[in-house]
Amino acid sequence: MAVKLQPLADRLVVKPTEKDEKTKSGIYLPDTAKEKPQEGEVVAVGPGKLNEEGKRIPMDLKVGDKVIYSKYGGSEIKIDDVEMIILRESDILAKKI
Repeated sequence: MAVKLQPLADRLVVKPTEKDEKTKSGIYLPDTAKEKPQEGEVVAVGPGKLNEEGKRIPMDLKVGDKVIYSKYGGSEIKIDDVEMIILRESDILAKKI
């Protein structure tokens, strides 16, 4: 998926992974009962932030990485009717292997 955004500094754009709308027991959940997703795929990565000496610190993540991020971190945006989140690299808790 090509994203028409270039995040700045240590920010990245993540497309949240859709969760099942049904519980294990077969009950369908309404939108109001669903938990906010915490997993997603990185679709765009910034160049990294500058340190005190003005040198760029490279990002640890790359496009295509599956990540787990903090529940209420980042800014939600909508591009071409697709929900995405702009996060700082520090809001990423783990990378799925």
